[in-house]
Amino acid sequence: MKRAKRGITFVMAFVMAAMLFLSDLGVSMQVRADEGVTLKLHYHREDGDYELWDVWLWPDGGEGAGYPLEEEDGEMVATMTVPAGATRVGFIVRTEDWTKDIEQDQYIDISEVISGTVHAYVESGVEGAVKEYGDDVVTGTKLKSANYDGKNTVTVLFTGELDADQEKSFYVIGRQGEIEVTEVALKEKASESEFYYDLTISEELDVNRNYRVGFEDEEYQINMPIVYSTPEFEEKFTYEGDDLGAVYSKDKTAFRVWAPTAETVFLNLYESGDPWEDNLTEKIEMTSDANGTWVAEVSGDKAGTYYTFTAVIDGLNVEACDPYARTTGVNGKRAMVVDLEATNPEGWDSDKNPHAGENITDAVIYELHVRDFSVNEAGGIGDAGKYTAFSKTGTKTAGGSSTGIDYIKDLGVTHVHILPFYDFGSVDENSPTSDQFNWGYDPVNFNVPEGSYSTDPYHGEVRVAEAKEMVKALHDNGLSIVMDVVYNHVYSGKDFCVNRLVPGYFSRINDDGTYSNGSGCGNDTASERSMVRKYIVDSVRYWADEYHIDGFRFDLVGLLDVDTINEIVTEVHKTHPDVIFYGEGWSMNTDVTKDDVVLATQQASGRTPGFAYFNDNIRDGLKGSVFNSAETGWASGSKGKERQMTTSFMAAESWSKEPTQIVQYTSCHDNNTLFDRIAVARKDLDRASWIKMSNLAAAFYMTAEGIPFMQAGEEILRTKVKEDGTFDENSYSSGDEINCIKWETLDDPEYKANLDFYKGLIAFRKEHGLLRLTSADEVAKRVVPVEGLDKNVVAFSMDNADKGVTGENAEGIFLVFNPNPEETTVELPEGEWDVCVKDIKAGVESLGKVSGSVSVDGISALVLVKGDDSIVAADNSDDSTVTGDKGNDKEEGTTAGEAGSSSQSDAGTKGAGCLSGGAVAGIIAGTAALVGLVAYLFGKKKK
Repeated sequence: MKRAKRGITFVMAFVMAAMLFLSDLGVSMQVRADEGVTLKLHYHREDGDYELWDVWLWPDGGEGAGYPLEEEDGEMVATMTVPAGATRVGFIVRTEDWTKDIEQDQYIDISEVISGTVHAYVESGVEGAVKEYGDDVVTGTKLKSANYDGKNTVTVLFTGELDADQEKSFYVIGRQGEIEVTEVALKEKASESEFYYDLTISEELDVNRNYRVGFEDEEYQINMPIVYSTPEFEEKFTYEGDDLGAVYSKDKTAFRVWAPTAETVFLNLYESGDPWEDNLTEKIEMTSDANGTWVAEVSGDKAGTYYTFTAVIDGLNVEACDPYARTTGVNGKRAMVVDLEATNPEGWDSDKNPHAGENITDAVIYELHVRDFSVNEAGGIGDAGKYTAFSKTGTKTAGGSSTGIDYIKDLGVTHVHILPFYDFGSVDENSPTSDQFNWGYDPVNFNVPEGSYSTDPYHGEVRVAEAKEMVKALHDNGLSIVMDVVYNHVYSGKDFCVNRLVPGYFSRINDDGTYSNGSGCGNDTASERSMVRKYIVDSVRYWADEYHIDGFRFDLVGLLDVDTINEIVTEVHKTHPDVIFYGEGWSMNTDVTKDDVVLATQQASGRTPGFAYFNDNIRDGLKGSVFNSAETGWASGSKGKERQMTTSFMAAESWSKEPTQIVQYTSCHDNNTLFDRIAVARKDLDRASWIKMSNLAAAFYMTAEGIPFMQAGEEILRTKVKEDGTFDENSYSSGDEINCIKWETLDDPEYKANLDFYKGLIAFRKEHGLLRLTSADEVAKRVVPVEGLDKNVVAFSMDNADKGVTGENAEGIFLVFNPNPEETTVELPEGEWDVCVKDIKAGVESLGKVSGSVSVDGISALVLVKGDDSIVAADNSDDSTVTGDKGNDKEEGTTAGEAGSSSQSDAGTKGAGCLSGGAVAGIIAGTAALVGLVAYLFGKKKK
């Protein structure tokens, strides 16, 4: 990992990535250079169909972008102007939904090309590219990077060795003229293509300037020492006030922005939020204030006034939106002063979390996209695709089935997890949103609701009011809301407002000027820096305070540090103790900017006790690895996973054994839906088998210890089918038709039965505290795996004989999960048991009574309850329902193989003896941690 430079004098606190990033901010000086390198990628398909295809290109170590294929002389060509210094360019030929022509990343070597046009010819389905140089190509030794040491040396890296004449061609230049290079010396030959030279310069470079090194008529940005993470910088420039942004009152608005590297800052007031309109009404010079902040005050009621800041850096003007903007105009370019109180819906003062006072293990989380929820016409939901659709009640399908908010309420979940609805960059708010779709994992303005989900993205107050209306509608229907947040990266590192005002501060930057890219999104957030941490903490706290958000799901939280996460939890819980926190704790490579930074991964869960993590062990264990769609899981036929599944069920993973920290799930927005994933891996089976496997997986994670989480529509066999009939495993931009909830399926008995099964599972979980234990000690005390079972079968006995579990009326629960195609027979502990979950039926009523032993159908779950006087018999008309067993006598209505038997003579009967505590510990200790990267990472990241 990269370490912050130590021993740099405080005067270098202003030697910033400013020098590095000004070129990215659109303010770079004209360089004395040739045309540079142009790459033309020629793509050929035998079918001649290029409509859906383009090329994703990126300079090695830089950010990527999609380049359209355009016709040139009868060929389809994508053209890229290659940044100076790049020695190779990566490419992926892909469709908008990231179907790739060739799965792996591929590269084109241009290390010897100084300038000119490089042609690369790519044939569909064939790895690699045939490279040809245009007549204008100039080849030779190429300068790859230049780094200043903060004193009198610039170190340059070349692709080859320099001759004496080349060594004489160096110069260093800034806005105020040239600085003499007094000596050139070979520092190191790292390889045949890596030669480091030290350039001694005649004077130290000005801390507030941007410099370039010249070599053979071409100029390259000099990377300056980045000292944002040094103690000296943080001591001087950490601002702790709570008034950043625009603080509104009817009499005046006070503005404060943090820009410690700026020479001066201006406040720009605009008539509208439309960035194409030249309607600046006033430009006010701000006053330098504490800790690198700048302030200005404007009298009068300024609600509805749009504004930006302009920082003067190295004599150049850089305009940016306010990082603390509460709302914006269209596409988030201009912030808006807003009277937040005026945006509150009726009854907002009394609005509250409907699940306040409950434990996180009491939650049942339902993950949903704003557009998916309402765009399907079959749902009959008004304001399709908008925040306000959540307030529409009484909506139904043509067959009379409830849809929309009524449907979610009836399902029984407690928390609705909404995919990102802060202002994101992948959807143009100035275009009809019916033609656009994105999950939204590309933040632009963290504290502003997304405008495409509002009925009017042009007037900033509308999106605020309607986002609050969505929250209020959920609360009014007994549903808490979880906000999906993405603080680990931004849509564009170079364009993000903080990085424009304080160049590069928000992001982790390598010594060579490239962004750290553990996120796969082109940049990683430097949460370890004091003002980045403050920004994230302030942002989360703002959403909890202003929008009454009840929970936060952190995307790729493993890129953020544990101190930031703990501060978020602590600060939010001061005023909102019931807010829940969870996220993706995958371990990824990122170049942190300080020593001894601990990242918030699964392995560090012990350092973040108030934060839960997604459990990829249960996810992949149930349905197969997300890295290999052909792999089966335990529920879909994989053998020998009993130990893994036992450990996961008990929330006793190697990285945490606390159920309050483990999110149990088998599907989410990423990768295939549960039904599709099983169908892909088990093409040898029929639809009925796929459904049984899906429901077995659901029964397993929905009754497991921990925090259950499900993708919206999983309960109605959600599928995402592309035009070619294949399943879409990365539908982040695939559009409404693929992504929407298929409300019409509710009128089909098959789907209705599946929905009822999930409703029953949810109701059962909410009824039984034994499934919602809150500590590892309680789980170890009360949940015991059953031994002596058929291979692949797992079962658990839960004990509440002492009636010590809160929210539990039963004396015990007995659960059997049989993934085998054949039925299995299991001996029961003593007593009479009520059947509450069997085959496709589930709920809190008794489906029958059994004792002695019980047969469990193939690919199904059976859940029994003992000693619960509140259970009543279900009203069942299905003859296959278990009605009970008293000794050896089968009661009328019980089918063969379903009645329990107390006989010990059946050779297939398995003992219900429980494993000892030592054996349980052995199972847990022996379980390998399946910690890994997320398969969707690479696909999702390029958006």
